[in-house]
Amino acid sequence: MKDENVKKLPGYSWVDVDNKVHVFGVEDWCHPHKKEIDLKLDSLLGKIVEAGYVPDTESVPLDLEYDMKVKVLHRHSERIAIAYALTRLPIGKPIIVKKNIRVCVDCHSAIKLISKVEGRKIILRDNSRFHHFADGSCSCKDFWWVPFP
Repeated sequence: MKDENVKKLPGYSWVDVDNKVHVFGVEDWCHPHKKEIDLKLDSLLGKIVEAGYVPDTESVPLDLEYDMKVKVLHRHSERIAIAYALTRLPIGKPIIVKKNIRVCVDCHSAIKLISKVEGRKIILRDNSRFHHFADGSCSCKDFWWVPFP
């Protein structure tokens, strides 16, 4: 992509909470509830690792050490939006997140586990389809990630 001067769009996710849209970017830390979101993200990571999550660092195209790649994955915009929604929405209410680009393989796997450990339905609309996550699985049956020829 660099050779062809093609730039990848930055990923953004947004979630509606209390009739207000909250927009998050990758490692976006300008939100007024930054500390609360960060604590929830760390808690979620611990829970999903316990449930069997193994980061897929191939999703990070940067030349970084493994630990740094895991940190980058952990701060993708959809995870930040989900963490925020979990701190603000009533228990039992589905979380609906919209994303401007396709969700990566690692986030798809992580969100499946988040839905399981948190006991929440999570609906994610990316630029490809709607994903309905519940009880550790997704409505797309993991078919969505077919590499382009």
